[in-house]
Amino acid sequence: MAVKKLPNDAEIDTTLVRQLADILKETELSEIEVERGELKIRVVRTLTVAAGPVTYAAAPAPAPAAAPAPAPVAPMPSDPATIVAKSGEEVKSPMVGTVYLQASPEAPAFIKIGDKVKKGQTLLIVEAMKTMNPIQAPRDGVVADVLVGDAQPVEFGEPLVLLEA
Repeated sequence: MAVKKLPNDAEIDTTLVRQLADILKETELSEIEVERGELKIRVVRTLTVAAGPVTYAAAPAPAPAAAPAPAPVAPMPSDPATIVAKSGEEVKSPMVGTVYLQASPEAPAFIKIGDKVKKGQTLLIVEAMKTMNPIQAPRDGVVADVLVGDAQPVEFGEPLVLLEA
């Protein structure tokens, strides 16, 4: 064990510090912290980024060979009344999360195909970061299709429900 004395008579196990640094490299973590009694060791790795902002995107799902490339997702409007797509009448997810079709496992579904819905009525719930977010009907209409399954992960802008006039 390699021990180094600091000016205030504290001892640091340099082997442990090197092991922690190796763990950072192997796991691609940015920092790690260990406490043993009064001793606390925190190792931080500074990540540098080449010029320009870093953007993250989900990997596209594999498509069949004959399928056309998916169209880019348009940004979601902030006004709930415009969530219905003008051409497709789709109610889209305003966030990334997990969709739930009913309030609890034993409760009935909020909607089913053929139901008449009123503006503001809850169609389903999207859970994001342990927060349940009701997705409401942007206008009166009839449920033409429910495009997602219960407990299915959804992406921002993904169509959830089709509404007819």
